[in-house]
Amino acid sequence: MKLSVEISKYPLKDEYIPSIQDFIDRLNRHPDLQVITNTMSTQVFGDYELVMDILKQEIRASYEKHGRAIFVCKFIEGNLAPVASDD
Repeated sequence: MKLSVEISKYPLKDEYIPSIQDFIDRLNRHPDLQVITNTMSTQVFGDYELVMDILKQEIRASYEKHGRAIFVCKFIEGNLAPVASDD
């Protein structure tokens, strides 16, 4: 089964950008995930079990490395990744 997830991370500290960027960079190190980042959120697409295992691992690593943060996630079954256009 495929899964699509939209994630927003809100670090509870003044210097929040390094923590967010580190989380995104770590997600991008997983070649079996498709990761798309915009100014509002990060979208992750892949196999359900893989996505959930990686999110569990990377959210924990984020807490251990950067401290408290709020993660807001939306999960939907299926691969809703945008299709690249030829334009």
